[in-house]
Amino acid sequence: MKKLRVLVLMHEDLIPPASIEGLSDKEIAPFKAEFDVVAGLEALGHEVRPLGMVDDLGLARRAILQWKPHVAFNLLEEFHGVAIYDHQVVSYLELMRQPYTGCNPRGLMIAHDKALSKKILTYHRIATPRFSVFPFGKRPKRPRRLAFPLLVKSTIEDASWGISQASIVTSHEKLLDRVEFIHHQVRSDAIVEEYIEGRELYVGVMGNQRLQTLPVWEMLFTKMPEDVPHIATAKAKWDEDYQKKHGIETKAAADLPPGVAERIDKLSRRVYRNLSQSGYARLDLRLAPNGRIYVLEANPNPNLEYGEDFAESAHAAGIDYEPLLQRILNLGQRYPAPWRG
Repeated sequence: MKKLRVLVLMHEDLIPPASIEGLSDKEIAPFKAEFDVVAGLEALGHEVRPLGMVDDLGLARRAILQWKPHVAFNLLEEFHGVAIYDHQVVSYLELMRQPYTGCNPRGLMIAHDKALSKKILTYHRIATPRFSVFPFGKRPKRPRRLAFPLLVKSTIEDASWGISQASIVTSHEKLLDRVEFIHHQVRSDAIVEEYIEGRELYVGVMGNQRLQTLPVWEMLFTKMPEDVPHIATAKAKWDEDYQKKHGIETKAAADLPPGVAERIDKLSRRVYRNLSQSGYARLDLRLAPNGRIYVLEANPNPNLEYGEDFAESAHAAGIDYEPLLQRILNLGQRYPAPWRG
C-alpha cells in the first residue's frame, strides 16, 4: 500500500489532541470522530496533517500548494457556520484539482436540500413521505393533501438538529407553533411531511460508479412507550442519558420480512445514484407496517466515528475500521471529477 500525504479538513475547534489518555468520554465526544480518523489514517502508515477551518479558504489553498497532499480527507460539516456551505468547500477543492474523500458538490447540494431531494425521488417513483415547504418568514398554511400527524423539521440541517418529540404535530395550532420554532430557532425554511409509522432503518452505501451497500441497521426504542413516536430526535441520537432511559440503541436489523433486505438493497442503489451521491453516504428509511419502504433522506459523509452506525455496519460486512478508511481514501482518489477529463 502506497504511503499517502493526507490533509484532513475539519473545524478548527475539533482538531484532536495527539493522545486522549486521561480524558473522559464527555471530554472526548466533541472531537472523537476527528481523533478516530486521524489515528486510523496514521495507523495505516499515511502521513497525516489535520487542518482546522472556519471561514478562510486560503488555509486550504496554502496547504495544497505547499504540502501537495495526495488526497484531502473531508470531515467538514459546515463553513462560516453554515451547514449548506460544505458543498462550496468541495467545489473549491475541485477548482484546485485536489482529490478529496466523500461526496461531490452536486450530491452535497441536493442532499442538503430535503425538498429538492424529495422532488427528485418522487420523479423517479421512489416512495417518500408527502410534504410541503414553509419558507422562512412566511406564515404557514397547511395544504389539504397533508394529513395529520405531521413531522416538522428544517429543510437543510442534519444530525436531527431541531427535531424533538414536539416535531410531531397533530393539529393546525401545533403545526403553526412548530414551524415558527424552526423559522426562529433554527433559522431556516421548514419542511412538513407526513409522519410514517414504522421501523427506523439506515443503510450505508459506498462507491462512485460501482456501489456496495452495507447491512441494514436499525434504531430501536426498547423502553419507549408505544404511544410515543419512535423517531430519531436530537436527544435520541446524542444524549446518552436519554438513550439509556428509553433503551435506544442501533444495531443490525433483525427479523426483516422475507424479501425486504433485497428490496432495500436495490432501492438504496437507486436513491444513491438518483441523488448524485459519491464516496459514501447513509440513507434513512422507514419500513411501514404494510411493508412499504419510504426514503426519508440521504446523508452524505456520515459520521465516521469508530463504533458508530456506519463503521459498525461496515464491520458487520467484514470491513474493519482502518480498511474502511483506506477504502474511502481510494474512492476519493478515483472519483472522476470533471477536471480529470
